[in-house]
This record gives sequence, C-alpha cells and structure tokens, in this order.
Amino acid sequence: MDTTDDSLYPIAALIEELKNEDVQLRLNSIKKLSTIAAAVGVDKTRTVLIPFLTETIYDEDEVLLALAEQLGQFTSLVGGPDYVSCLLPPLESLATMEETVVRDKAVESLRIVASQHNIADLEKHFFPLVQRLSTGDWFTSRTSGCGLVWVAYQRASSTLKPKLRFLFKGLCQDETPMVRRVAATNLTNLAEVIELEYLKSDLVPLFIDLARDEHDSVRLLVVEACGSFATILNPEDVKQLIMPSLNQCAEDVSWRVRYTVATKFIELQKALEAKTPTMDLVAILHSLLKDNEVDVRAAIASNVKDFCLNLDKQNQETIIVTNILPCVKDLLADSNQQVKTNLASVLRLSPILGRDNTIQHLLPMFLEQLKDDCPEVRLNIISNLDCVNEVIGIEQLSQSLLPAIIELAQDSKWRVRFAIIEYIPLLAGQLGKEFFNEKLNSLCLTWLTDHVFAIREAATFTLKKLVNQFGADWAESIIIPKLLLMAKDQNYLYRMTCLFCINVLIEANSDITTRSLLPVVVSLAKDKVANVRFNVAKTLQKILPHLDKGIRQAQVEPVLVELVQDVDVDVKYFASEAMADIPALG
Repeated sequence: MDTTDDSLYPIAALIEELKNEDVQLRLNSIKKLSTIAAAVGVDKTRTVLIPFLTETIYDEDEVLLALAEQLGQFTSLVGGPDYVSCLLPPLESLATMEETVVRDKAVESLRIVASQHNIADLEKHFFPLVQRLSTGDWFTSRTSGCGLVWVAYQRASSTLKPKLRFLFKGLCQDETPMVRRVAATNLTNLAEVIELEYLKSDLVPLFIDLARDEHDSVRLLVVEACGSFATILNPEDVKQLIMPSLNQCAEDVSWRVRYTVATKFIELQKALEAKTPTMDLVAILHSLLKDNEVDVRAAIASNVKDFCLNLDKQNQETIIVTNILPCVKDLLADSNQQVKTNLASVLRLSPILGRDNTIQHLLPMFLEQLKDDCPEVRLNIISNLDCVNEVIGIEQLSQSLLPAIIELAQDSKWRVRFAIIEYIPLLAGQLGKEFFNEKLNSLCLTWLTDHVFAIREAATFTLKKLVNQFGADWAESIIIPKLLLMAKDQNYLYRMTCLFCINVLIEANSDITTRSLLPVVVSLAKDKVANVRFNVAKTLQKILPHLDKGIRQAQVEPVLVELVQDVDVDVKYFASEAMADIPALG
C-alpha cells in the first residue's frame, strides 16, 4: 500500500491499530470500519480496504464477530449491488472459523449480501462460494454451507437447482454429526423455497433419514421440520410421509427427542390438525403424558390446556372429557411437583366444559390438588381459581371449595397465604357481605398481624378493595375496631401496619378519614418508636387534602408542630414536608 497517499491515511491508521496488543482497541477499530470506508471512498474500499481485511483475518473471536457483522452492512460502501461480490472473500473466510458465533454471523451477513446480488452475479460469484463451503475439507466450512444452500436456491436458475439439491443431500448425509445437525436445522428453510415435486422426491427422504439418525442431537432437530413439511404437503402425504416419523420421535429412545416433541406440541398441532385425524395427535399426547421421564411429562402437562383449546369446537368437549381428562387425572398423583403444578392450567378449561362437567370432572381434581403436600402445586391451583368460580357459582363454591381455601389461608408457606390474599376481593364479591363476614372476615384481619411483612402489606391493599366493595359502614364496624387495637399493640410493627392500612384507606371515604382514621393517627404521634412517629408524619401529609380547614388547624397542625421539634432527624424531616404542604391547601 502506498503510504504517501494521504487519502489512504485512515486505512494506514486502521492497520496500526489492528497490530496493537489491546483487544478492546482492535475491537473499537473494527467497529469504525464503516466510518473509514466512507472516508476513503468506494474505490479505495474495494481495492484496498476489503483485500486487506481478507488477507489479514486472524484475531480474537470478539473482533472477528464484529467484523462479520460490519461486512453485512457494507453494500453501499463498496458502490452498491453491482460491486457487492467483493465482500464475499472476507465473509467466506469468516464462515470457516472455528468459533460458532463467528461462523453464524458470517452466514447471516452472507445472506444479506446474497439478497443484493443480481441474478448473473449470484450464479457467477455466490453459487461457487456455497459450493466451496459445502464441500470443504473442514466441518466448520460445511456447517456454513448448510445455512446458505436455501438462500442460493430461491434465486437460482433451473440449471443450478439440481446441483444445490445434490449439495444439500451431501450435507444431510455428512459423516460429521455437527454438519448433519445444522442441515437438519435448515430443512425447514429449504422446504419453504423448494418446488413441491422435489420436496417429496428429495427432501422428504432426507427428513426421514435424519429422523433415524444415530445421534439424538440430530433427531430432535427434525421435530420442528414435521410441522413445516405438514403445512406444505397434502393430507395423504402427511399421513404417509410425516406422521410415521413424528410418532417415532414421540417414542424415541432418547428422552431429549421426546422432550422436544412435548415442548413443540402446540406448534405441531396447529400445523398438523387440518391434515391428520385429531385422535392421532391425542394418541401422541397420551404417550407423552405417560412418559417415564419427568421433564417430558412436565413439558407436555404445561401444553394440555392449549391443546384442548385448539381442538375443533364441534368435538372439543367430547374429546376433552372422554380422552384427555382421564389421562390428566392419573397424573395428579405424580411424584414430581412440576408435573402437578403445570396441570393446574387445565382448570381453565371449565368455561368450555360447562358447569356439570366442571363439577363432575374438574372440581374433584381441584380439591385433590388443593391438599397436595407441595405449596407450589397449591399456589398454582389457587391462581387458576377464578375461571372455576365463573362456571360453578357461589353455592358450589361455598360447599366444596371454601373449607379448602380457609385451610390454605393459614398455610405455613407464606407464598400460599399471599396468593389467597390476592384472591380474597374477588371471592368477597361472589360471597356477599354477610357470608364474607361470617366465613372469612376474621381471617383477613388476622393477616394484618402476620409475621411476614409481604403478607401484612398485601392485606392492607386487600382491605381497601373490600371497603370499596362493602362501603364505609362496613369499614367502621369491622375494620376500624381492629385498627384501634393494633394502634395499641405492644409490637411496634403492628402499630406501623395500622398506619399502612390507614394510608390505603384514606381515599376510600372522606367521612371515614375525618371521623375514624384521623384520631387513630393522632394517637400514635407520641409513640416511643421513631419509625412509627415519622410514619405518622407521612400519613398526616396524605390525610391533609381530605380534611376541612378547621379540622386541619385544630387537630393536625398542632401535632405536626410538635413532630417538627422531634429529636429524631427523620421525624423532623417528614413533619416538615407535611407542614410545607399546608399553605397550598388554603
């Protein structure tokens, strides 16, 4: 390179930086490639910068990854589509690197560059590159070829297409499992661009062979291709060509293959249901639900609900009740808690099944899981309770579920109690005030003195929702007496909880605030614990906008004046903040 040419100075500077031992400096230099290319112009970029990069590619993986990404965005910097083929040599070198992420990024950039070739240049430059990579001596090269055959195929001439199909066949039958894995991954991509006749004659046999591969890491990648092939082929071909391989995968000796079928089951259902009898898919579902591997059962259990929802509406209820729920019931005694936890979502089928079927089939399952030793199972059941309530009604709820709910509300696991608390407002709306007061009221008030802060906090917000539902009179007769007791409790944490309750109740009703809540707050202003006193100041600040001027002056301002002179710095601060708000209130 002519170092006396000032126009090449940016490239000369780049060369020096890339010789530096500091990896971060070299990485930053590579990230500036587009700026350098813009500075030297398209001619120098093509004739000097790109050849330099091609000849000197050898660096840390992080630097090479950045280079591969940059080159994919270089089309305009080398003069546009007519000259884009000059980017192929450095990207080809990067596509043969040992590090997978570098190769993958190079392939991604090659796909971008390929889309910008005209047809003539594609066949002249890009196809030979795909051929070299696909037949290279090292498996790293051939894995990159797997990801480019379909890119070339979708724009190739009728003369080149047979050659590309032959190349892909060789990759699918490669002696190296790593190559076959990538080929299996790209089956779907090629299936979407290949002609139907060649899909059946060329790709399906490869698909079947890969589904029988000796390595399970290859076989599990074929599962996703089942759905893609099914969307293209007619029902008879799906039955003859695809379903045998899917059934084989669902019963594979490797649990990882069966697990893949379980995780992809809803996608497979959507692709296959219109092309194959529903009961064929139900048979696979049964097989997976009875699998001897825990992870497989857990994966398919999480998909049961969606599978049922996707069934044809005409036969949906019958299939669920007759063919699916019996198998689900068998899993209620599963030894693994994740399997049972995932099955809780089946309760969301109650709107489909209706009241009678819900009571007959789902309710017994629900009650059984509510008694499960595992708190996570009980927790997930509770979180799905709302849809059952919508179907079975209050009478059945009070008879069958309420005893279990009361038991869970006192569960030793705080997360279970927490889930019940969040559900209480909905339950209260369904039970009505009188029934709630009789069955659950004392329980709700007990949560205010729970030893776990998260429970006490959740209980305060639940109280606000209950007041909104049942009104001010209910609050004064039921809630305020409890708060008065808490305000006098020896445990300062409960006195703090009392203030937290008042904070969330303030907005419920202004009459309650003036008549019942304010006196409780004022009574705590002389508390011996500073944390309580500064929370009094904060609560008074929140109460102020809800009070008449006369009440503020008579009952609140004297308390704040005294708190401003408190010995505790935090109490002084929050009292001063509250005092500062008074002038704006008038």
